[in-house]
Amino acid sequence: MSVIKSHSVGNGDMFYIEHNSDNLTLIDCCLNYDDYELLAELGELASSKGVVRFISTHPDDDHLRGLDRLDDHIGISNFYCVANQATKPNQTDSFDRYCELRDSTKAFYIQKGSGRKWMNRDDNVRGSSGINVLWPNPNNFLYRLALLEAAEGECPNNISAVIKYSMQGGVTALWMGDLETEFMEAVEDEIKLSPVDILFAPHHGRDSGRVPDSMLETMSPRIIVVGEAPSKHLHYYPGYNTITQNRAGDIVFECETGAVHVFTSNDYKPGYLENWSKYRKGYCYAGTLDLTDPR
Repeated sequence: MSVIKSHSVGNGDMFYIEHNSDNLTLIDCCLNYDDYELLAELGELASSKGVVRFISTHPDDDHLRGLDRLDDHIGISNFYCVANQATKPNQTDSFDRYCELRDSTKAFYIQKGSGRKWMNRDDNVRGSSGINVLWPNPNNFLYRLALLEAAEGECPNNISAVIKYSMQGGVTALWMGDLETEFMEAVEDEIKLSPVDILFAPHHGRDSGRVPDSMLETMSPRIIVVGEAPSKHLHYYPGYNTITQNRAGDIVFECETGAVHVFTSNDYKPGYLENWSKYRKGYCYAGTLDLTDPR
């Protein structure tokens, strides 16, 4: 079994994948100064794994806030990010730490098709973690333009990476950072999409990051997780099964062969999930997604 957790951190994103191996993948960071329990949880997880990787989808404040505290606590030794020279008009300790890690020997620069041992390659020591990078293409003109804008201190949303996690015989999940709708429409043909079970809506579910219909049709997501942006800015993806993190709180997906059991920190019961009578200490059982059901 593997576990995907989407943390309820307010207006920001923070996830981890506890693989069914000695790997742990952290995706983005949004720690507030009083998030001691969350920091302790991540520290305990990291100490129990042989390989810990941190993936930064892009260097925006609500995806790297508290990165300095997290690094001080767990010691990030594998830092995955897109190659960039992003700057900020207002420096923060978190962004300074991002730049330090980005420009260090701990960095591994990700792009479409990236391969690395234990991320998506196995050997006689341990297997693949099922992490694949679908975007960016560093040769794409619009992406290069977005890199230049980020280097000049402008918004880095469109240098976001697209990350896919697949568990053999089980779940497929997709993260898209903060990609914006017009940018997705322009580069869609270069992103090799396929059906997914869980889609974490880009830009926290904001309407400005609404996934184009053609991409949704290709992915045919069984669940779309809509993030914690203010409700007036959210796109709720009518016609698709959703979990709204504003209501659900922390969301834990226990992933096993053929099924995903969903737990939330708030009492939340989306009607489309089945009741398999599962339990997770400290959480409410929201239901189970049967992956063997036809789409």
